[in-house]
Amino acid sequence: MKRYYDQKVLQELKLWQYRMLAGPSFFDRLSKRFQNKVNSFIPEKIHEAITVTIKQMIRGVLYGANITTPKFKKDVSLQVKDALAEEKIRLYQKTAAAEGGITGAGGILLGLADFPLLIGIKLKLLFELAAIYGYNQNDYKERLYILYIFQLAFSSAQHRKNIYQRMVNWEEQQQYLPEDIHQFNWRSFQQEYRDYIDVAKMAQLVPVIGAPVGAIVNYRLIRKLGKTAINAYRMRSPAFDVLKNTSESRKEEER
Repeated sequence: MKRYYDQKVLQELKLWQYRMLAGPSFFDRLSKRFQNKVNSFIPEKIHEAITVTIKQMIRGVLYGANITTPKFKKDVSLQVKDALAEEKIRLYQKTAAAEGGITGAGGILLGLADFPLLIGIKLKLLFELAAIYGYNQNDYKERLYILYIFQLAFSSAQHRKNIYQRMVNWEEQQQYLPEDIHQFNWRSFQQEYRDYIDVAKMAQLVPVIGAPVGAIVNYRLIRKLGKTAINAYRMRSPAFDVLKNTSESRKEEER
């Protein structure tokens, strides 16, 4: 039974890896050019202010979420961990959908409040998933891994590909990580995230349709983040080292 499940997971991981390494589609390139054009009109001081705000917001969640994160047994099978993770994701989907519906119903002012609230929900979910898969959230490097998962889920195709390649051999990559979270590339983090969700969340600010749109979009965003996290933690299992070799081969081909 375990062997069958591992084979099933391996096939899912290979498909997921293919998606992570895929180049941008025509629509992706068009969307990215549009977002870059929009960002070029925003004054640099605004970009800096947004970066600082998101940095402080996320650091606050990162250093506080583990206080209420329950502990899980480490000596359980991957199948059990995956089942616990799926259950947790469904719970957070309902929470995020309710939050999106409430803020969407309130028009522009409450719609703007959705941004920090949803980030908090997403990061708290990632902390709980890290705990399920047996990783210590008190470890600074594991918190960086959580931020990489976040970017993997909500970034442009090219940025996602770069992030994935940093995560494949995580045990080796850890030695090259910045020693201070202030050195993390917060500008890239916030801009990629904003560009990704801007279009999806824009309709949430429109009266009447804001509530259902907010609920549906939040529900789907949490699902996407949860599945990304599941595969990101599965990838670190020694049983799936074949993925690391495949990724290295892709790098060599690109050179």
